[in-house]
Amino acid sequence: MTPTDPPRYRVHPSPIGDILIVAADDGIVTLHPFDGPLDAEIERVSLQLRIAPVPDDEGDAAASGSGPFEAAVTQLDEYFDGTRTRFDLPLDWSLVRGFTRAALQAVCDIPYGETAGYGEVAIAAGTPRAARAVGTACATTPFSVVVPVHRVVRADGSLGEYGGRPDVKRYLIDLERRQAAPDERDTPGSIPPAPPGARESWVVGE
Repeated sequence: MTPTDPPRYRVHPSPIGDILIVAADDGIVTLHPFDGPLDAEIERVSLQLRIAPVPDDEGDAAASGSGPFEAAVTQLDEYFDGTRTRFDLPLDWSLVRGFTRAALQAVCDIPYGETAGYGEVAIAAGTPRAARAVGTACATTPFSVVVPVHRVVRADGSLGEYGGRPDVKRYLIDLERRQAAPDERDTPGSIPPAPPGARESWVVGE
């Protein structure tokens, strides 16, 4: 890819719905599940990037056997299968600046299967009184799942909105807790039910 090439995108199905992956020269720019039409999501990302991403040529990528898309889809599948507890992907943080980036990088240190309050993340990010700003960072993050903002909860332990999809947040937390504590599973090897409407998307994409 030359410096003049636009970012590329790929849509990958998952138990929580389709996930849009956008990558540029320096790595993955955004990775986020979405509910609405793909065109609307591409338009939103285009406004952020100031350039429209183009579809990824999966044939060329598969032939090379490498690249951020192959790593992302493999690791996402492993995560949802319960066999991966940490992501190792090249993330391009160019859409995230200042305290937002510090907060999201602190979120990455929350252990798999555990949660932390917004205030705890603010302390870890170096600004103890910025709990509200942590909430904003989590709500506007370009990276979901791979940056585990679902592990950040309210001080009283309640989940919070998670972009209006608390069912998805609950699914991700339950998945991790069942894998992290196998002796506490109701059924060994079980995965929590997908959020309403998400499983259909997963099956269609297979």
